[in-house]
This record gives sequence, C-alpha cells and structure tokens, in this order.
Amino acid sequence: MKKPRKDKNQRRTMCLVILSYLLSASSVGAVTFDWAEIGNPGNSADNTGYGSVGYEYRIATTEVTTAQYVEFLNAVAGVDTHGLYSTSMTSTFYNGIVRSGSGTQQNPFTYNSNAGWENRSVQYVSWYDALRFTNWLHNNQPTGAQNANTTEYGAYDMSQGASVVRLSGSIYGLPTEDEWYKAAYYDPLLEVYYDYATKSNTIPNTNIPTNDTGNSANWRDGAEYTLGSPYWTTEVGAYSLSASAYGTYDQTGNVFEWIETLESDKRIGRSSAFYSSASNMSSSYRLTLTPSNEPFGVGFRVAGFNPTEEENEGDGETVPEPASLGLVLLSVSGLVLRWARKA
Repeated sequence: MKKPRKDKNQRRTMCLVILSYLLSASSVGAVTFDWAEIGNPGNSADNTGYGSVGYEYRIATTEVTTAQYVEFLNAVAGVDTHGLYSTSMTSTFYNGIVRSGSGTQQNPFTYNSNAGWENRSVQYVSWYDALRFTNWLHNNQPTGAQNANTTEYGAYDMSQGASVVRLSGSIYGLPTEDEWYKAAYYDPLLEVYYDYATKSNTIPNTNIPTNDTGNSANWRDGAEYTLGSPYWTTEVGAYSLSASAYGTYDQTGNVFEWIETLESDKRIGRSSAFYSSASNMSSSYRLTLTPSNEPFGVGFRVAGFNPTEEENEGDGETVPEPASLGLVLLSVSGLVLRWARKA
C-alpha cells in the first residue's frame, strides 16, 4: 500500500529545509588572506633579542582591513555581547565602520564600511577583539551569538581573561613578538636582519604609494603626514615595492599592530603608525598597550599555523579548511537529494 501523498510532500519539504541549511553552512570562509610563508626554522635572534622562531608558520601579508572586520561584526555582533564594535570607529582619524539597529534579537545591529575605508586597516580594536577575530577564523567563520562556537573558544579560551594564551592546535592567532619580528625584519637568503620592514637599513621616505621607490612607508616626517585627511592611512599593501624580505607589507608605518606577547600587565604593539615620528620607526621600537583599550592607529594582522595530528589532540580543535568542508557538504547534500527522490 502506497504512503499518502501528504507524507511524501512532507518528506520532500523536510529534505529541502535540510539542504537549505547545508548550503548556507557552505558559505563559510568569506574572509581570506594572502599569506607569507615563514620558513627557515631555527634562525638566530637579532641583536635586540627578537626574531628566533623554531618552526614554520605563515603570516598575512597585510593588516586586517575594515571590510574584513565588517564581515566579522555582521556574523557575530548582531547582539554585541563583548563590545567588538567601538563607537570611535566613526571619528576624525578613522571613519571606517557605521552601525545601525538596536542590538537586540528583534532588531540586531548591522554594520557597513564607509566608502573609501574598505581596504584600509581596521582601528579602534582591543587586543581581546583581535583574539576573538582569530577565534572566529579558527572556527571557520560561523554566524551566531558570541559564544564558544564563534568567538569565545578556538585559538584562545577567552574565559581565561588577562591570562589567556594560544591553545595547542590553533590554526590562527595573533603573532608572537618573535613571529612578527622575523616576518618583518629577517632576510632568509642573507641571514641578516634589517632595521626597517622595507628590507632596508635606511629610514623609509614618506612618498605616497604611487611614488613608491622601494623604501617607502606611511609615517609623519616632522609636521608632514604622508596622506593626511580624510584617510590618513593608505590601503593595505599599497606600497607594493616596499615589502619585507618575506613579502609582507606595512610592518613599518600605517598603523601599529597588536602582538600576542605579554609584558607585565600590558601587551605589545609593533610596527609604527601614520602619526609616528622617525624615532618610532626602527625595529628596536616597542609599544606597550593596555589590552582592553581600543586605541586609534592600532590594528592587527593574523598569523596561521599548520598543526600536526599530535598537536590536534590538544586543547585546540581542528577545523576543516573551507574547500574541504565544501566537499563534505556537497556529498551530504547529494545524499539528501537522493533521499528526497525516493520519497
């Protein structure tokens, strides 16, 4: 005896709902990075004491942009439990992100980049904001409330507060000071360190990006800013001829960058900013920052890691790469469709 058509239609409807959910889940990975592969493990430290790293890793060639941070906010900050957005993100020196809505379940916040700021470094982010961004990346860029599945666990356990450290098996994170320093100043071919992250021992000039001479950066020489109002910062990677030896951009000038490393109750900032003077430009300059502050002229870049199977058994959880996850979802989707046809 055949099943009633109503049951058949209900089954097909349920299949479509499942398929819709799977396809929506396959949209993870909207934020992508160009990576510099940092090899040459076991290199010696610089005379500053920094830069020795005993393993391979990768680091984003550019700082996290306004548009990338907007993707993050729209994914997890409809109700902004942990204050990932700062109202200073529409201010004199950074007018990058505008927020609308009430921040409730009924009327969640939405976020948009202001025109011209999309590809410039995000600013007014705290050290904790940056860690939560890397947790979100580690968890494969999910959408939802700020909890252990999105921002509160993954690369870091945010319940640890000021003592939080990177977990074993993390796929993304903030770079340590040694990781950041090596990517900025070390030349693996010559096995030397430069004073500036433009592969030079001469202080960069302040030419605008279209006049990049191969040793140019965005900083303030006396009273003269490189760009000035309204943007102050250049688009990330705009100094295409002034990369480090590993191929990273803007590790000298543009904005300071949060570093994972702890010093007393502070966290370290490296690089220099559009407002920096000559004395702040060299590799010996370090900025100490209160981790909960959201200062202007400070952004961050992401480091990436490829943990071994043994390391994956630790606290960090392995998450499939977006491409691999997509193949899994396609396979499951095919099974759902076949099940629907048999209904």
